[in-house]
Amino acid sequence: MIKIILAEDHKIVRNGIKSLLEREPDLTVTGEASNGLEVLDLLANGTEADIVLTDISMPEMSGIAMASTLQTQYPNIQTIVLSMMDNEKYIFEAFEVGVKGYLLKSTSVEEMIFSIHQVAGNKRQIICAELGIRMLQRASRSFAQEFTHDGQQALTSRELEVLTLIAEGYTNNEIADKTFTSRRTVEGHRQSLIDKMGVKNTAQLIKIACKNGIL
Repeated sequence: MIKIILAEDHKIVRNGIKSLLEREPDLTVTGEASNGLEVLDLLANGTEADIVLTDISMPEMSGIAMASTLQTQYPNIQTIVLSMMDNEKYIFEAFEVGVKGYLLKSTSVEEMIFSIHQVAGNKRQIICAELGIRMLQRASRSFAQEFTHDGQQALTSRELEVLTLIAEGYTNNEIADKTFTSRRTVEGHRQSLIDKMGVKNTAQLIKIACKNGIL
């Protein structure tokens, strides 16, 4: 049985999450708290827990501050953040203090339960799929903007958009419709991409973009 303390300052939300967790035969909520200090009080008074499932923004003590304290005082208890905050600043800060999982409140019930089992069983760090995909997309865009080939200038955001649509199989006319530009403009972007990448045709363009992680 995986024992969970649930930290969430909105009681209605907390009750809803508790109801979802306790539908699972191997999960049980052993304590509820509205902030980090209450979690520490529960543990000090003997409440058992394998995982603390916590929001970040709470009065008196945030979820991240609490996770940092747990890492020192209760290293065998794992923390999973369940928050609406999707800024990478919070994600990195959470993992730096020992948080094992970071989930958004838009995460599906199935993914939340899966993440709890992964953290409890393997002690692995985990983020929800939505965040993972978003972070990969940001990294890809950043790389594309910095990418140069044989000293040529980096790709613009519009060229990256056109490149993505080309890779998805859209014609120049279709890309023009989607980007609210003319066919001639799209043709210009396509040629600019070919020139910047130092290739001869669209097939080679897609190949090198994939090879360099742009697509």
